[in-house]
Amino acid sequence: MRDSNPSVKPVRHKRQLALVGVVGAGAILLSACHPNAVPTANDKVVGGSRPNKLSTSFRESVVAQGSTPLENGTAAVPFYGYLGDGPHVPVPGDLPSANHKVEATKTEPDKNTYLVLANQSGADATYNYGTHFLFQGHENGAPGYITRINLDADANHRVTLLGTQDTDAQDLPDFDGSTWDPWAQRLLFTAEGSKGGGVWQSTTGPGATIENLTGIIGQGGYEGIQNDSVGNLWIVEDIGGAKGTVNNKAKQQNSFVLRFVPTNPSDLKAGGKLQALQVQSQATPGSPIAFHAGAADADILSQDAKDLHTYGKSFTTTWVTIHDTAVDGTAPFNANALAKTAQATPFKRPENGVFRPGIGFTEFYFTETGDTDAGTQAGSDYGGFGAVYKLSQYAPNAAGGTLSLLYKGDVAHTGLDNLAFRDQNNVVVVEDAGDALHTQRNALDSAFELDVTAKYGAVGAAEPTRVLAEGRDPAATLDSQFSGMAGFQNDGDNEITGIHISNGDPGPTGVLGAFVPNVGANGWRVFWTQQHGENITFEIFKN
Repeated sequence: MRDSNPSVKPVRHKRQLALVGVVGAGAILLSACHPNAVPTANDKVVGGSRPNKLSTSFRESVVAQGSTPLENGTAAVPFYGYLGDGPHVPVPGDLPSANHKVEATKTEPDKNTYLVLANQSGADATYNYGTHFLFQGHENGAPGYITRINLDADANHRVTLLGTQDTDAQDLPDFDGSTWDPWAQRLLFTAEGSKGGGVWQSTTGPGATIENLTGIIGQGGYEGIQNDSVGNLWIVEDIGGAKGTVNNKAKQQNSFVLRFVPTNPSDLKAGGKLQALQVQSQATPGSPIAFHAGAADADILSQDAKDLHTYGKSFTTTWVTIHDTAVDGTAPFNANALAKTAQATPFKRPENGVFRPGIGFTEFYFTETGDTDAGTQAGSDYGGFGAVYKLSQYAPNAAGGTLSLLYKGDVAHTGLDNLAFRDQNNVVVVEDAGDALHTQRNALDSAFELDVTAKYGAVGAAEPTRVLAEGRDPAATLDSQFSGMAGFQNDGDNEITGIHISNGDPGPTGVLGAFVPNVGANGWRVFWTQQHGENITFEIFKN
C-alpha cells in the first residue's frame, strides 16, 4: 500500500509558537555552557579496536545497527545496514577474491532526518508505529534504498524498508544526503555519482512513491541539501577534482554550492531555476573566481585559493542562473558542467551546509573536505585540509551576499563533512578523513564544536572543542585489514556521518534554522551514525 501525501500528519509540539522566545532565551543560556572536551583522538593501530570517546557532557544510545532486520526486508535487502549477498562476519580463514565476497555488502546508512508524524503505516497493518521517525538513505551497494527507524517501535518493527526503486521502476542510486521539504511534504535524498547524481523525492511509508528529479534540479555530486524559509533548496556538491602534475597530492577545486528556486515550493516537479554561487576575486578585481580546464596545478596554488583560506577576508558573492526549466526544459542535465560554463566558483570538495538558527536564514555555513592527504601540497593555506565557510545574505532569496572563512582546517581537523547547530552560536562539525589519512596522522575521526562568534586564527584564539573521538568497532577493524584485497567491497575504518539536531517539526515554520535548538528540551533530539563496520546509529543525550 503506497503512502500518499495526505497521510503525512504532523504531531504539533504543545505551545510551539508561544515557546519561540523562550527557546531562544534558553539556547542563549545553554550556549554559555560549552561541553567538556575529549582530550585526544583515538589512535589507529593494526588489529586494534577502539571504543568511542564521548564528551562527559553527553551520553549515547543505539537506535539501530547494521544487523537489525528490516520488518519488510527482501532477499536482496534484508537488514538495516547489510545487503543479502554474504555473511555478516567472514568465516574464519576465508579471504576475498575477484569472484568471492567474504562478507555482506555494508550499505552505510548516511545522513539522518528526524520527523514527528502521526498516522504512519508500516508493514504490519495491526501495529501502532508511534510518531517519532528517523529516515536514512544508504551510501553503498546495489540497489540503493531508503529506511525508516521507528523510534517508538519494538525490535520486530524497529526498521522499515521504504523502497528500492523509483516510479520509473529504476533501481535507486546510493544516497548521501537527506532532508525534509516541509512545503512539498516530501523527503529529499541526494546522490553523488551513482546514476549521475541528483535529487530524489519520497513519501514516508513502505512502498513509498519515490521520484527522480534530475530533470528539474540536475545531475551532479550532490550531498548536502537544506531548505530555507521561503522554500528554496540549498545544495552542496562534492566532486573531487583532478590531481595536479606537480602538486600530485592535491586536487583541483571542482565542486559548487547551488540554490534551487522552485516555481511552486509545494510541487518541485513544477520546475524552477538552478543557481550556482559565484565569488568575486580580490586578486583580479572585476573577475569571478572560476574553474580553469587543464590547469589543475595553477588553480590548486592560485592566489584566489589562498585568499579564500585567509582569515579576515570578505568576498562579494552573486547567484548565477545555470538552468531554468521554463526555458531549458526538463531533460536531465549536468549541473557541474553548467556551473563551470557560467563561471561559478568551485571549492575543494564542499559537502554539507546548514543555516544558523534563529536569525532569519541570513547566514549559511558549509564545510569543505579538502584533499584528505597529509602530504597535500596545498597545505592549510590553500585549502588542502578543508574549511568551514559563512555565506551571509540580507535574506535567503537575495541575489548575492558576502563569503568569509570561519575556520581553516589543518591535519588534525580535516575531512570536514556533516554539520549541525547545537544552539544559536555553536555548530558541531564532523570529520571524514579516510583510512589513508587516519594512518598518516595516527588518528581516527573526531567531531568538533565551533563557535561561529569566535575569531579563529587570531593570536590566542581558542581551538575547536572535540566532543567525540570516534573509535573503530571490531567489524571495521577487520575490514581495514581486508582493504586493498581484490574483491573486497567494503570500507575499512569507521566514519562519522549523519550528525543531526532537530525537533522533528514537519511544517514550514519548523524548517531547520527557524528555531534555536535546545537539546534535551522541547522535543530537540540529536543523532549520528558510525558508518562502516557495524553501521550503528546512535542518539545522543545530555548528561
